[in-house]
Amino acid sequence: MCDHQTEADADNAVKNATTLSRRNFHKLVAVGSLATAFPQFAQARGSVKTEEVSVKTPDGEADCLLTYPEGGAFAGVVMWPDIKGRRTAFDLMGQRLAAKGYAVLVVNPFYRDVKGAALPQGIEFPSEAAWGVLSPMRAKLTQENTNNDNRAFFDFLNQQDAVDASKPKAVMGYCMSGSFTIFAAAAFPDEVGAIASFHGGGLATDDENSPHLLVKDSKAVAIHAVAENDAQKSPDMTPLLSEAYEEAGIDADIAIYPGTLHGWTPPDSKVYNEKQADIAWNRMLEVFEKGLKS
Repeated sequence: MCDHQTEADADNAVKNATTLSRRNFHKLVAVGSLATAFPQFAQARGSVKTEEVSVKTPDGEADCLLTYPEGGAFAGVVMWPDIKGRRTAFDLMGQRLAAKGYAVLVVNPFYRDVKGAALPQGIEFPSEAAWGVLSPMRAKLTQENTNNDNRAFFDFLNQQDAVDASKPKAVMGYCMSGSFTIFAAAAFPDEVGAIASFHGGGLATDDENSPHLLVKDSKAVAIHAVAENDAQKSPDMTPLLSEAYEEAGIDADIAIYPGTLHGWTPPDSKVYNEKQADIAWNRMLEVFEKGLKS
């Protein structure tokens, strides 16, 4: 999961490789060069509609991006970002998924504390200052609160013309929000047809409240894409996850992706692994096809 050690691993990797920093990613967006660097994201932008929306929850109003194809009604997907919050990279990933025939809600996980960017101008992640800002906000994302949020997000999606409310929904999570997908699938088994987590932290432990113990209450097919260094630090997580899904009789694509470091899927990550991220993305589309469209 995302902690000081995983960020140290990332810093060491950057010293030995040419990677794209989040700052340079935003420069590419600003100057219109994204299509050259990431055509898989840029191509989706012109083929879908996007709206900045506000979703009422029990704790306030969440600022989100709603993106969907033009014409028709589609299965809804809730996309939870990683600990760095909602930002351009996640909005682009949402649009990329929308282009495949989904109505995607990219949410601000920290709406209880801040609208827009999670970190104030001038504070970069990782840093002690960044952790000082993010940690208290992260502490509010309990199982109860994220389930309440997902309930609100589902209800909002069901009210949109672009969403087919009769179809199952999917929940996606990255890093800290990986567990939110399992929570949602267990809390709303008749609504959540598929979940996807990428480098999710703490999904299966020996703790009595470990998320994997809730799999038995779910019906959702799943993909859990695990970073190689996460698997090395928590060698029991992948086997425990696999066992939980097998015992529940639920199809799950659970795999460790070689050569990846925690945080390898968002395109603004300094350890972004484009090859493996695209492999995981395409496997996710197969899972969603099975859980939401079949």
